Amino acid sequence: METEQRTQRQKWMAVLARCDHRALANGWQQLGLDPSYHFVREPEIGLAQVRARMGSTGSQFNIGDVTMTRTVIQLDSGELGYSYITGRDKSHSEIAAVIDALMQTSMQSDLHHRLINPLNADIVKQEQSRAKQVSASKVDFFTMVRGEDE
Repeated sequence: METEQRTQRQKWMAVLARCDHRALANGWQQLGLDPSYHFVREPEIGLAQVRARMGSTGSQFNIGDVTMTRTVIQLDSGELGYSYITGRDKSHSEIAAVIDALMQTSMQSDLHHRLINPLNADIVKQEQSRAKQVSASKVDFFTMVRGEDE
């Protein structure tokens, strides 16, 4: 059961980290929630090292650094909320951490339905749009067989 809960949490945290900040802020405002919480770690900006693999399957190498913002909050009821987002948006990080904490309460089902699912749908839509744009510009290289190579 613990592994299943962890997987669910990883999924909603990924949505909160990858979603558009304006969509997150609008969804948060529409919910009209005002939970009491305090910062365990105020939003902090730092760097994380990004690793890649040669040819997607080979040896790992350091490709560079990415700016990250992290926040840890604690609801007055005791639940801890974490967020790690790429970029320097402290507001996005704070809202994501508060939602993470609220997702550990009895509000989980409602938040999932009213906020997480719509944000995830937006992410999927954006990814499909990008894939379509990339596909439209794809160039297929091929080799023609010449008569003397037969």
